[in-house]
Parts: sequence; C-alpha cells; structure tokens
Amino acid sequence: MAATKRMTVSQALVEFLGHQWTVDGEIRERTIPGMFGIFGHGNVAGIGQALKQVNVEQPDLMPYYQARNEQAMVHQSVGFARMHRRRATLASAASVGPGAANMLTGAALATTNRLPALLLPSDTFATRVADPVLQQLEQPWDIGLTVNDAFRPLSKFFDRVQRPEQLYSIALAAMRVLTDPVETGAVTIALPEDVQAEAIDVPIAFLQDREWHVRRPRPEHAPLARAVAAIRRAKRPIIVAGGGVIYSGAEDRLRALVEATGIPVGTSQAGGGVLAWDHPQNLGGIGATGTLAANRLAAEADLVIGIGTRYSDFTTASRTAFRNPDVVFVNINVASFDAYKHGTQLPVIADAAEALAELSIELDGHRISAEYAERIAQEKAGWDALVDEAFAPSGLSVPGQPEIIGAVQSASAPKDVIVQAAGSLPGDLHKLWRVRDPLGYHVEYAFSCMGYEIAGGLGVKRGLLADGDDRDVIVMVGDGSYLMLNTELVTAVAEGIKIIVVLIQNHGFASIGHLSETVGSERFGTLYREYDASARNFQGETKLPVDLAMNARSYGVDVVEIAPGPDAISALSAAITAAKASDNATVIHIESDPRVYAPGGEGWWDVPVPEVSTLPSTQRARADYERSRVAQRPLLGEEEGE
Repeated sequence: MAATKRMTVSQALVEFLGHQWTVDGEIRERTIPGMFGIFGHGNVAGIGQALKQVNVEQPDLMPYYQARNEQAMVHQSVGFARMHRRRATLASAASVGPGAANMLTGAALATTNRLPALLLPSDTFATRVADPVLQQLEQPWDIGLTVNDAFRPLSKFFDRVQRPEQLYSIALAAMRVLTDPVETGAVTIALPEDVQAEAIDVPIAFLQDREWHVRRPRPEHAPLARAVAAIRRAKRPIIVAGGGVIYSGAEDRLRALVEATGIPVGTSQAGGGVLAWDHPQNLGGIGATGTLAANRLAAEADLVIGIGTRYSDFTTASRTAFRNPDVVFVNINVASFDAYKHGTQLPVIADAAEALAELSIELDGHRISAEYAERIAQEKAGWDALVDEAFAPSGLSVPGQPEIIGAVQSASAPKDVIVQAAGSLPGDLHKLWRVRDPLGYHVEYAFSCMGYEIAGGLGVKRGLLADGDDRDVIVMVGDGSYLMLNTELVTAVAEGIKIIVVLIQNHGFASIGHLSETVGSERFGTLYREYDASARNFQGETKLPVDLAMNARSYGVDVVEIAPGPDAISALSAAITAAKASDNATVIHIESDPRVYAPGGEGWWDVPVPEVSTLPSTQRARADYERSRVAQRPLLGEEEGE
C-alpha cells in the first residue's frame, strides 16, 4: 500500500503548493513561493489553520503575507508574476462571499494580461447542512450557485473541491494551466468551508516536489518559410513587439534580428523594454498612445510582424494604424488564438525566442533599403527631440504631466521599474518614458485597472526581492486611481517593503476628462468639485479640501509634499533622489495641470459619439468622429473599397 499522510484538505493543498517548481530551460524556481490571506469564517479554520501550522513546522515552505484588500492580493500576485516572466506567482486566499467577490476584479485583470495568479476563494458548505450560511448568495432557480461561480468567465481554469478526493486532480490541473504560456491567467479553486477542514489520507507522492516545464515550441518549417519569404519581399516592414517577447526572454534575440536586418520596432504597453529606448530600431510605443515615429511608419508599412502581441485596440489604434491597402501580417505567437488575428494567412505558432532565433538564421544577409533606414532614423530623431521639449521644465507654478514624467525619468536609475495602470499616465508613459531595462516598464494596460498601481508595485518589488534584486520600484499614480485603492501602503509599512509612489493630484480624472472633451461631454462628472445644488452637478470651481498627503502620512510612510511654484520640477527630482537613498517607502505628492498634454502621436481610439444630440459640443465631436473613422478598416489586407 502506498504511503499516506493524514491531513485536512487545506493542509494538503498548502503543502502541495509548496512543492511545485517551474522549470524554464536552466531556470528552476518555486511556482507558488508564498500566499496572501484575509480570513473569515469561510477559511480561518481551513486555509488559515493550514498556513499557521506550516508557519510553525516548515516556515519556509509557504510564507504567509497580509494584505488589506482581497483585490490587492491578486494585483500583487500579477506584479510578482510579471517580474518573474510568468514562471512564478503568489496565491490568494479569501473568505466566503464578499471576500471572494472582492477578488473578481483581480481575476479579470490577471486573465486579460495573460499573467498567472492562483485564487483560493472559500465557498459555502458542500454538505449544505448549514444553509444558508452568513454571506451566502441564494438563487431559487439554482440552489447550487454561489458567488464563486462569477469567477468562471474570468478564469482560465475554475473548479470546486466538493469532496476531499477531488483535490488531487483539481490541484494538478490548476498547476498545468498556471505554467502554460498559452493558457495562463487567473486560476481559481473554490474551497467549500466544510471541505477545507475535512481529513483525508493523502498519498505522499502528491506532496513531493513536482516540476512543471514551460513549453517553448519551435516554429514549424512550412509556416516559417512562408513568413521568411514575405519578410524578404517587404519594402517597409515593421515589427510590433508585445509582452510575449518579455515573457520568453527573447529581447536579446529580437535585438540581434533588428540589428542585422534594420527592421524597426514599435511596442505595445506590455512590450515596453524589449529594446532600450535609444536603440536605433526602437520607435517607441505604437498605436493609439504611440509615438509619431512608430505610427507614421506603421501607416505606410507593407508588412507587420507581430511578435507576442494580442493586438489590442490601443495597439492597432482601433484598426486605423496600418493603412497600407496591401499590408500583410506575419503573426508570431505561442497562442494560435493570437497568431491568427487580423485574418493573416501567415501565422507562426511558436515561442518568441525560438522563432526569432530561426528567423535570424533564415534572414541572414537580408537588410532593409538604405532609403527606408534613413527614414527610420529621421522619424526617430524627430520624436526624440519632441520628447526632450516635453520634458523641459516650463517654470509653471503647477506643471504638466509630461515634465513631471521627465523629472522622474531624470532622477531614476537605468534598472528602476516604473509601474502604472490607469488614467492619463499610461498614454503619456507609452509615448515618453525612456525604458532602459527589459523589466523596467510595467504598465498594466490590458485591463487598465484603477487602483492597481500601489498593490501592483508592491508585487513588483516582492518579485525583485525574491531574486535578490534591490532596484527601486517607482509607482506613478493619479489622485483618482489613488483613491480607488491606496491601503496597501500599510502593507509596505508592515513588511518594510520600499516603494516610491509619485502621487499626481489633478483634482479629477484627467484621462476621461480629456476623452470627455473629445466626445462632446465637456468633462462632465470627471472633476473633483463640491456639489453645486443649483446646477445639480459637480462642474463648479470649488475644489475638494482633500489632503492626500496627510492621508498617506497616516499610513506610516514617509511623505514629501512638493509645493506649487516655478521650482516644483527641480524639487520633484530632488525628492526622487532622496527617496532612492532612503530605506523607507515614500509618497511624493505633487499638483499637476491636467490640461497640459504630451505631444500627439497621430493615434486614434474608437470611442463612439452619439449620432444625434442637442449639445453643440457633441455635434462637433460627432463630425470629428466620422472623419477619423474613415481610416478604420478590418486589417485583412484587402484593397480599400472592396
């Protein structure tokens, strides 16, 4: 008879997770090196007890971390996973009902970003002996439905442990998805609170070390040959590099290919860092928030080589970026779902690093024309000059966001990581931030979740510390996003985790405020103002007397307030320098003018405007919308007008 160990389901799951290893080539690391948990009646006697027992008996097996919000637990896991190139993540355990529901946003974010996160929401009694329990959702048309069923469309894997014996197959299937570069995302195992505490004789084999080898498929010969032929025929090719290049560790191979061929590169948000900003072939961000250099060359490209990109609407500028009527797509992606996008007949289903290595061999001796190379250099030089102008201190009492970014850039070190997610900052950073390290740029823009920044920044820092990397993490966040989820600053204080938070206060929602103007809604509902009872809106001039610096100070972090004035930018640079020298988490508060914009990149984003309206502003916006939409096309390479 095989050896067994008498354990509860929770104890078995925690010990199992502590023995899972991801192997990626020569790299071997713990797949789940720690677990967050916020406890309630649903899990305090299950996962909570199991973590306590492990903490006493094997403290290094599954370290426990606190958080202040269940959503933030998942955000930290995603930030951690990004720094580990999807080889490792953290688990998050929550209680029944509201605790579990709080993780739904995090689950959607992880899945949308294709980043692994393990979610362990507690569930109501499997036996239903106590039914309904506190915090139980009841639906008379489906008594078995619980809050956790909401995770199904948000997860890449979902299952519920209804009986202890199911744990083995569910846990193994969950690990397969977590470590699969094609399928990874949120992985959810719902744990009924009674089953968590039930005992079972667990096979010792289930608790032993297990390795999960990351698949790095090479391209098939025929698809690769067709792609190579298309690249050799192209006169104006451009590469769109996405997060897949980062996750496969392919940045060196990408650099070798573009240096040999001269093909320029535009990056998605997730692809930031694939090349250093000053590399001759790096045109910067592409698409709706892209640079002039990238978008002008993309508009003329006869061949688009997508590598590890999912082609979001921002990357394609809502399908207006690639305007050549004869444009052809070569899509290199480990996932066939992405490789076949835009109707391409040239998909290459392969790992980015493996495909780039073989492309370099097959394209040996091939190079773009001297004329195209000169055009690339001119567009890049022109854009770099515009960024220099945007970064130059204006001397205004309340500076604009571009020069704030410039000050942070100048005071940061080459390997520092910038973290952002929502508002106007992602667009400005995509255009302006000069990335100098493959892991130096983390803008969560697949879900663009307000409130991600501080929690995600903590996860990024945890991921770096786990590798013995002491580079600084700089979180840039607007006041709107800060107010959504700032309590993880307490987590930073509790564990002595140093992050630098640049809190930009513009008294509202800068991004949506600007968008509101472009669609004719005149910033309605986007300003933080006192309620005007006579007008019945918040559009007045009286700003709210909110002291966000004091709020941050109350959490125990160091706070630096930059006073408005002509020296605000130099004071910000000095504050960043001081924060980098400190061992403590620091929040730097600065006011900004939300109406000072970054240079335009000739990108467009499709946000429909009402066809009819009594408002002149909306009527004008609709006319602009119709003009812009003329350039939109299905991106199937067909002739315009067909």
